[in-house]
Amino acid sequence: MNIKSIIFALLVLVSTGAAAERVKDLASVLGVRDNQLLGYGLVVGLDGSGDQTTQTPFTVQSTITMLAQMGITLPPGTSLQLKNVAAVTVTATLPPFSRPGQTIDITVSSIGNAKSLRGGTLIMTPLKGADGQVYAMAQGNLLVSGAGAAAGGSKTVVNHLSVGRIPGGATVERSVPTALGQGEYIHLQLLNADFTTATRLAETINRDFSPDIDIAQALDSRTVQVSAPEGSARVAFISRIENLSLDAATASAKVIINARTGSVVMNQNVTLDDCAVAHGNLTVVVSADNTVSQPAPFAQGETTPVTNASIEIKADQGNLLHLKRGVALGDVIKALNSIGATPQDMLAILQAMKSAGALRAELEVI
Repeated sequence: MNIKSIIFALLVLVSTGAAAERVKDLASVLGVRDNQLLGYGLVVGLDGSGDQTTQTPFTVQSTITMLAQMGITLPPGTSLQLKNVAAVTVTATLPPFSRPGQTIDITVSSIGNAKSLRGGTLIMTPLKGADGQVYAMAQGNLLVSGAGAAAGGSKTVVNHLSVGRIPGGATVERSVPTALGQGEYIHLQLLNADFTTATRLAETINRDFSPDIDIAQALDSRTVQVSAPEGSARVAFISRIENLSLDAATASAKVIINARTGSVVMNQNVTLDDCAVAHGNLTVVVSADNTVSQPAPFAQGETTPVTNASIEIKADQGNLLHLKRGVALGDVIKALNSIGATPQDMLAILQAMKSAGALRAELEVI
């Protein structure tokens, strides 16, 4: 089996428990989060690569509405043939603790049939949150990291021309209240739920701050409640907690299979019990011989093409292999690779091993 011909991605996950990790890498503070913003706007100044107005009437409607707001009234029934305007959606992420006047990056994406947004300018667009309130105003010149050319019915495109970015293209107009400085407690949320890690986190905080009185306790496998000081002292308190180090619990054995790409991801805790696997290759060969049927002279037949197809199925000899118990990731991979399976075969084999109880790991198909 030629390994180079197999598209098999094996990613070894980070070994947990091998070294101490900072709290800021394992958990986040409840309430400190990003917020998504969304807006609808127009990009103008395109070099004839904008929306085709006959197919995207909303671009014309938006342009007429914008002109009306600027005091320009068009005669009824006016048909606009726009080539330099494109309707776009504007998305942005509002970081926590953002204040009015700060700027954030935005992404501008075409929603019509514009050929390119290169060289365009986004006109003032309000960005709203999930509550419908305006939190930022966006405007600026687009940066499109792509290029394209067309001539004589042929075209070539480098990168994507329908999406662009504007660094610092939106100005924050409204801040999002954060409950960080309110209440008696702060809550730390683990990025990966684990009872052992939550318990160790609470013990680490108690040992560092107050050995006699427990100020932290694990509420569940993800949340740790910590008694925190009020006011500005809370910021320094959280900073001290973030820089504490602890040994996270060893992750449970898990195998993740992507059936679409044939990739298999497993961590180092996966083990394999003794089992036997029969693996055989099935090859299907389809060949066609195209000929022409020519009738005899003065016959009333017609000249027609004829396709003679043949199908041949070959089944290679299957091998019954004994896979010994693997106690480490390297042993498991060596045992699985010894049968020379393709990615798709590997998916079926792993699922069969799990059903037979030979694969000591949780199997997840995405």
